[in-house]
Amino acid sequence: MTQLITTELVELDQNLGNSPEDVIRHLASKVAASGRATEAEGLFADAFAREQKTATGVPGGIAIPHCRSAAVTVPTLAMARLSQPVDFGAKDGSADLIFFIAAPDGADQEHLKLLSKLARSLIKKDFTGALRSASSREEIVELVDGALADKPAHAATAPVGASAAAAGATAAAGADGGAGTAAGDGSRQKRLVAVTACPTGIAHTYMAADSLVAAAQEVGVDLQVETQGSSGAKPLDPAVIAAADAVIFAVDVDVRGKERFAGKPVINAPVKRGIDEPAKMVQEALAAADNPNARRVPHFGAEEQAENAATEKGEHIGQKLKKALLTGVSYMIPFVAGGGLLIALGFLLGGYNITSVADKIVLANNFGNLPEGGLAIYLGAVLFKIGALSMGFLVPALAGYIAYAIADRPGIAPGFVAGAVSGFMGAGFLGGIVGGLLAGYIAHLIGTWQVPRWLRGLMPVVIIPLLASIVASGLMFLVLGGPIAGLTTALNGWLSGMTGASAVVLGIILGLMMCFDLGGPVNKVAYAFAVAGLSAGSATNQAPWQIMATVMAAGMVPPLAMALATVLDKKVFSLAERENGKAAWLLGASFISEGAIPFAAADPLRVIPASMVGGAVTGALCMATGVTSQAPHGGIFVFFAIGNLLMFVISIVAGTIVSALAVLALKRSAAARAAKAAANVEPVPVTV
Repeated sequence: MTQLITTELVELDQNLGNSPEDVIRHLASKVAASGRATEAEGLFADAFAREQKTATGVPGGIAIPHCRSAAVTVPTLAMARLSQPVDFGAKDGSADLIFFIAAPDGADQEHLKLLSKLARSLIKKDFTGALRSASSREEIVELVDGALADKPAHAATAPVGASAAAAGATAAAGADGGAGTAAGDGSRQKRLVAVTACPTGIAHTYMAADSLVAAAQEVGVDLQVETQGSSGAKPLDPAVIAAADAVIFAVDVDVRGKERFAGKPVINAPVKRGIDEPAKMVQEALAAADNPNARRVPHFGAEEQAENAATEKGEHIGQKLKKALLTGVSYMIPFVAGGGLLIALGFLLGGYNITSVADKIVLANNFGNLPEGGLAIYLGAVLFKIGALSMGFLVPALAGYIAYAIADRPGIAPGFVAGAVSGFMGAGFLGGIVGGLLAGYIAHLIGTWQVPRWLRGLMPVVIIPLLASIVASGLMFLVLGGPIAGLTTALNGWLSGMTGASAVVLGIILGLMMCFDLGGPVNKVAYAFAVAGLSAGSATNQAPWQIMATVMAAGMVPPLAMALATVLDKKVFSLAERENGKAAWLLGASFISEGAIPFAAADPLRVIPASMVGGAVTGALCMATGVTSQAPHGGIFVFFAIGNLLMFVISIVAGTIVSALAVLALKRSAAARAAKAAANVEPVPVTV
């Protein structure tokens, strides 16, 4: 097996910069220079992206930046002992020992196990003490190889205490922890189980496991851990889980097989807390084991709703409301997307007059009895009718899933009914929102009632839907529906009458909203506003279609602009961004604004403002020239549903160019300022 670390991959007592970015870039270059990676920039981009997700500093002055990367050809460790420590995000301060773990995308299990073993060794004080006292690169390599082979370290430091020895225990050991007591009070020894997992599954997963085991052993608690990492996971014995008093989830990803722990008191935290505060987590788990009201792993049925309620208890009312509205919009969009495209195809085949004859044609005709106008008219009528029926679910689906987000499954039926009432009364999109919120909160309130056991089974399927439907829909009929319908009519009239400067202003606003958060809440509000009015569009009232075209065109600009920018000036983008730029062409053309998210995440202060400027230009041009879209999604690929296609394309191209030039100007300006600042700083000599 190829050696994981060599002397050329070790840096001793050097200053590699003032930030994690500097250190990671230097070590990535060292890995590439040794022939273990195809290029340094791609490896750095992957490692730094991982660092931005979760800081890799751990207690004891150690940092373990790590990643999987397509640039890596051989599993590799690069190590640096810094003369000037760098802050990698650990609670106890900066790190002077840096281990950079670079694994190929398809690393074999044996190599991954060795990398994981090294990470676990770094919580042993004798090992880190030996690393700090080593006098040569050869000694460092020998120490690391010894750790991988389970040889004792030979540090010139004082003997370590029980905690360090305990940290070497195997986290997933299946043996019973002995007959000690949890608190020295003669009670039965407490038993805990834990699961640790991080996105990469190389370092934090295993370090958290060993830290938790060590902390538990210090207080006489039997703790067994299941590590769900890259080197494989050995599931805990069901009997061990059954005997556990509580469970700890130190994870940054979903726990696999979570249902095995159903009903157990649970402490849930990021994996890094398992490294930073293992003793606190153990104490919290012990307290939860003795607390009958402690949060528990749900049974993925009735208790799942209770868990969600506990999770959301600390949320602000505005956050809950936003979550409910976005849930409703996300479930509504498939009805609108399919229905809108089908209506557009119906118009393409049957013409605009198909709206008045579609019902008669689909009921009276078939392939053996075609209507006047032939097959095209018949197919146009069928497609239009399917689309219209699909669009008919727009408001009920919106209301139903808003209620679902608030009250879970018992809220769906009352929400759909309230949405149907809203549509019947002409209250439209606004009525659907109000009806869904009413139905959800009423269903949630009824669900909190304390009822006899014999009635509990009927509550979610009969009592809650019945009462919530009566109250929410009754309020819509008797009190709210009429005023909301009047407001909707006035809003539609205002939009239909917008021309000239006022239409351009609306286009600018919609363009800014679509590019502000790239698929986030503001973007979704603008999109929902457009699709909600789509069904009201017609040959004589094209304002809703104009709004839809404006929203879609502006949403296409950010990914297309980033793709163009990576072509115009590659130097200001990392290799990973340049690769993302290739995919962004197709994503932008398809109206998937999220294609620009990798760029915005890496440089939000320049990418988002530049995107908004281009989106505003596109929005203004679309509204000014009367571009229309009868389809709610699809980008350039639904060209047949676009009115004034030439100006649609010109508007997108103009916004794309503006955004691309803006982001390049901002990035170059930032680079120039950084270079000027660096020129004014006296360089620190680096010893070799």
